[in-house]
Amino acid sequence: MITHRPGTWAPATDPAIAPLDDEVLGLFEDLYGFTAGLDLVLDGLRLIALDCHTLDSTNTHLAVLAGDGPSITGLIARLVVRLGDPTQNPALRDLPADRQDAIRQLTADYAALTTESNLHQLVSETTAAIDGI
Repeated sequence: MITHRPGTWAPATDPAIAPLDDEVLGLFEDLYGFTAGLDLVLDGLRLIALDCHTLDSTNTHLAVLAGDGPSITGLIARLVVRLGDPTQNPALRDLPADRQDAIRQLTADYAALTTESNLHQLVSETTAAIDGI
């Protein structure tokens, strides 16, 4: 049986696909090693970054990563809210009430900013441009 060790796998790449630039590579290197769950997410993102895409798969990935609908960025925003909510994250329950309230509010504000901005709209316009709309 093959066991995946998060953070240790890199997909084979097509020579026509540019390697990751120093900034993106540095981000991957900086983010690996915190937890196995985060390493798995990073492995998926690395695969997406280095995959040989078609127009259709490019469009799909843009929409699912950050489009104006169900998206990975929307999911991440909801997970930030969950982690910042003491009713959902027992690790926060022993903090003083004022700190719990501040954490809950700050993570809710983060989620609101990600959904209220025009960032999702920009990606939706990008996918429409790929489709020639």
